[in-house]
Amino acid sequence: QLQLVESGGGLVQPGGSLRLSCAASGFTLDYYAIGWFRQAPGREREGVSCINSSDGSTYYRDSVKGRFTISRDNAKNTVYLQMNSLKPEDTAVYYCAAAPSVCGDYTPDEYDYWGQGTQVTVSS
Repeated sequence: QLQLVESGGGLVQPGGSLRLSCAASGFTLDYYAIGWFRQAPGREREGVSCINSSDGSTYYRDSVKGRFTISRDNAKNTVYLQMNSLKPEDTAVYYCAAAPSVCGDYTPDEYDYWGQGTQVTVSS
């Protein structure tokens, strides 16, 4: 069964950190661009970050630049999203997704596989 599984979400105070993991099973992430998306209640899903497979190039939405870091460990078939200096507006369900191409403009249709999501809540 081909699937992505996110983990690492939780409740954290403003200014805190979390590291999300996206583990693949049934296929290898080596040839996929991996994107992280998030969806807050009442809002549309938005792209947060993406990492290419070919050269490891990374991309971030402006609101998370300097705070979030995406990385991949192909040996573990896992992609990570390190989130520092978290803000209440980062609260959302976070999803990872795999696209058999390169990072683009976070168009959901470009991504073949999606995880089930992990909740991140930033609150005091």
